[in-house]
Amino acid sequence: MPSSQAVAAVVPARNEAERIADTVAALRRVDGVEVVVVVDDSSSDATAELARGAGALVSVHPRHRGKAAALMTGVAVVRDLPGTPPGTLLFADGDLGDSAVGVAPLLAPIRDAAADLAIAVLPPQEGAAGLGLGVQLARDGIRGMTGWDPRQPLSGIRCLTREAYECAAPLARGWGVEVGLTIDVLLRGLRVVEVPCDLRHRATGADWRGRAHRAAQYRDVWLALASRRLRERRSGDGHSAGRRSGEPRSGEPRSGEAPR
Repeated sequence: MPSSQAVAAVVPARNEAERIADTVAALRRVDGVEVVVVVDDSSSDATAELARGAGALVSVHPRHRGKAAALMTGVAVVRDLPGTPPGTLLFADGDLGDSAVGVAPLLAPIRDAAADLAIAVLPPQEGAAGLGLGVQLARDGIRGMTGWDPRQPLSGIRCLTREAYECAAPLARGWGVEVGLTIDVLLRGLRVVEVPCDLRHRATGADWRGRAHRAAQYRDVWLALASRRLRERRSGDGHSAGRRSGEPRSGEPRSGEAPR
């Protein structure tokens, strides 16, 4: 397989000892995935040891730095691999378990050069709670800045080219990483699609931990949007790519549709 089509999976994880080994094993079974890199973001459990035992390359943050920092550490590990590193990145969550094999459809649009960023659309998750305020903020913000209306704007399971990653680096902080990545890629005129994937992860519940998580997510999404709006105002034209990003080039699938 050409190095540009080889895939490196990057998995940010914190206290995922219960599921990380199954997640790594499932990702390694996906055709095209050559390496799995787990970044342990200062876990207090055996996440790092279990990931390593399942066959992942593991990098550990000695202190908690957040999801975006973990993703950037993982990409740096991929770049330092001997030989020619894989040219395609796959971002996956550490709590997917055996269902992580369901990322396979996400790789096809990148492999076929039909998109630069493919975002997984997950089925309804059992136990999910919340009012969807963060999701709506993210959707409205992406639509307002790019013209594209995503179905799942906060889906963190994504496959992308190295070019698409570089458009968004350094990534937006914390839980704003998905919104920032989507906007940055679209404003550079690259192609984004959403692809249904049969994936299951631990849903955020209605207890105090769930509420705290959603509050932090809302904050980080707001910050990611605010910084990009400020940047675009300073650029003077509002669209650094020079065209409305929701409009496909001739012959492209429309953003938000999996190629047929």
